[in-house]
Amino acid sequence: MSDGSPRPPLSGLRVLEIGTLPAGALCARLFADFGAEVVKVEPPGGDPSRLASPRIQGLAPEMAGAAFAAMNFGKRSVTLSPDTAADRPTLARLLAAADVIIDSLDPAARAAAGIDHAALRRARPGLAVADLSWFGRSGPYAGWRGTDSVCRALGGQIQLIGPAEGPPLVLSDHQSSVVAALSAFIALAASLPGRDRAGGGAWELSVLEAVVALSEYQGCEAEPTGRGQPRLGINRFTPTYPMGVYRCREGWLGITVVTPLQWFAFCHLLGMDDLAHHPDYHMGPDRLRFADTLEPRIEAALASQRAEHWFARGLEEKLPFAVVPDMAGLLQVPPFRERGAIARLRVAGRELEAPRSPLHLTLTPPASGGEVPAPGSSDPAALWLDRAPAPVFTGPVRRPGADHGPLSGLRIIDLSMGWAGPLCTRHMADLGADVIKVEACGYPDWWRGTSQSQAEFEARTYEKLPRFLAMNRNKRGITLDLTHPEGAALLRELVRGADAVVENYSSQVLPRLGLGYADLRQINPRLVMVSMAAYGASGSWSDCRAYGSTLEQGSGLPSVSGRADDPPVMNHIAHGDAVGGLNAACALLVALRHRELTGEGQHVDLAQVECMLPFVAPWVVEQSANGQLAPRTGNRHPDHTPHGIYRCQGPDAWLLVAVTDDAAWRALCAAIGAAELAADPALAEAAGRRAQADRIDQVLSAWCAVRPAHDAMRRLQQAGVAAGEVLPPVALYTDPHLVARGVIRRVERAVVGLHPLVSPPYRQGGVPPPVRWPAPTMGQFNREVLTGVLGLTEADLGRLTEAGVIGEMPLPPAQRKRNARAA
Repeated sequence: MSDGSPRPPLSGLRVLEIGTLPAGALCARLFADFGAEVVKVEPPGGDPSRLASPRIQGLAPEMAGAAFAAMNFGKRSVTLSPDTAADRPTLARLLAAADVIIDSLDPAARAAAGIDHAALRRARPGLAVADLSWFGRSGPYAGWRGTDSVCRALGGQIQLIGPAEGPPLVLSDHQSSVVAALSAFIALAASLPGRDRAGGGAWELSVLEAVVALSEYQGCEAEPTGRGQPRLGINRFTPTYPMGVYRCREGWLGITVVTPLQWFAFCHLLGMDDLAHHPDYHMGPDRLRFADTLEPRIEAALASQRAEHWFARGLEEKLPFAVVPDMAGLLQVPPFRERGAIARLRVAGRELEAPRSPLHLTLTPPASGGEVPAPGSSDPAALWLDRAPAPVFTGPVRRPGADHGPLSGLRIIDLSMGWAGPLCTRHMADLGADVIKVEACGYPDWWRGTSQSQAEFEARTYEKLPRFLAMNRNKRGITLDLTHPEGAALLRELVRGADAVVENYSSQVLPRLGLGYADLRQINPRLVMVSMAAYGASGSWSDCRAYGSTLEQGSGLPSVSGRADDPPVMNHIAHGDAVGGLNAACALLVALRHRELTGEGQHVDLAQVECMLPFVAPWVVEQSANGQLAPRTGNRHPDHTPHGIYRCQGPDAWLLVAVTDDAAWRALCAAIGAAELAADPALAEAAGRRAQADRIDQVLSAWCAVRPAHDAMRRLQQAGVAAGEVLPPVALYTDPHLVARGVIRRVERAVVGLHPLVSPPYRQGGVPPPVRWPAPTMGQFNREVLTGVLGLTEADLGRLTEAGVIGEMPLPPAQRKRNARAA
């Protein structure tokens, strides 16, 4: 760069994007964000998402798609007909020159274009390829019609949202694609060539399987009993209360109250001291049982002040509150502006705003914006004529290690707990990195559970909770008391020989222990450290307390969800946790790439709330361009019609149907025997169907009502209509497609025995990455790591155990309580 800034980490890479799956487009844009040359191959009519809603007013149709703009700035566009003799040589040249290929063509179109991934990789073994599809290339659903909402229905993402009586509510677009794009980027970024390895790989990725990452927590918690959670109503979720979005005198406030101390502070803040110590309301599950009793008191108290007032008071009381902005308000949120979270786009001569990449690398930040290309605005004959010289690698060589994946030879110290950080490091471990997970006997990973009673402690409940088992496979777990000088010293020694550290403490915890990035980089200048506080380590809200639910609330996503008269509608119990973990994995891999090129480490200051902004990107662009949003439409879709969720035979049984084009409409009419609808010329096109949506819904509802949802789904899919059963998260473990594809694997582990784990959504050769070992029991790898990595002796281990620096079980409940009182 001419200004002396470091070269973007992905500079010199050539990325070819072909196919029209939105997940592929966003994955490719992540490469462009960090300097890669991305060429988007579009059909002669342009990518269909150019015409999709929401739309930018006043632009030519092919430039008006708001989602297209958000997913494609910073790229070049070429238009080719790959199945024609005239264009195939040009496409073949681009394919041969690419370092990364992101391909979402269906197999027939790929064959017609003469694209052979295996042959391309034989010619260039370092080539990294992603084969993206809605459902994968094998299994019962392979080849089915997919949409963003169909994948979320089948992936357990819709059943718990909306009124208790139904139907469930779905935000129709853009959500699955973000998760799948991040997942594909993880696999591809892990496969880039290095000085000490050839790199490359062919990855298959299913959007449906990527979505499962968001419902895995609820699914694994329900799996032991097989009983799913009920849908409790708009903005209500098991297992705590209050957790939702509430109207204030002006604006909306997101609230999440979990612990007894938070409940006491919440009640005092709202002038409800008579409820603070009521025995029925101490714990979240108990309060949830009395939600209908408590709700009027909470609503009345909040109505006395503006949302901004309550948010400021929540900061003072360390309560996890968030103002829930609409899109106009989101563009003015102070931390987003302070941290540069908003990008500037150029679209057909207009300047607009959209969320910037949330991968906040402090030394090599992502692009701050870019041009949205017109279709075919680049001449394919002029691109990539000369092979660019390969980037020069001057950084450290990876240590030798067993070849368990593309990240073999990397060592990552995992100081994170719960969901977000452990999901990040689970991806690293699944891909072969040596992940050393550090806990303390006095402060274990909170997803082990608290085991507050002596009986729970003696039953080793802390080793049995499915959520911990799900997030921590393939890691080596040790214990170190970081508040003890010797524990902190041992961690520093681990960091000295590590490549990266991942942590998700509150922003000031590690610096107070002398273990912040500024401290650790003195020990290891090449260290990459990922911090993932809720609002980041910098900015005016860096001390905000938050849960995954708070992050969704603060992102504004609830404001675009639901029906026109609904309050803002939350889409998940803890959306921000899984999303933050996926973004952290992407950011870590980019930072490690820079380290390999230059030898420089850096700090990744991730704000988990910013990781939620890509989910609202289309509406941010719409607001920026038009000054307003189209009204919310609930389960209806602005382009696909009919589109809705219909009750089927059985309790709480529902089917999502998405008619994506006129051909699918004709197929639907034939499949359900609706000859009268098929014969009506007024319904032949989408605009006419939209005008008579109620009439169509009546016919479709009657057809669905007498059929099991799974049977109705199969019948419609066989006819060529996108449809998905609305499954609860627990059903993922028995879904025939996921089971057939080996997504669900059962693994043996001490204390719990055989238990199921969900595979990552990427695979090579039809096989997901292996489970080398299950989640570690507490301190299981103390001896192996402390003697094998740090060279301690058996006498050292005995002394450390006696001092309480290390151990193999949490402190008993009584000891933890005494320590808490002393603190």
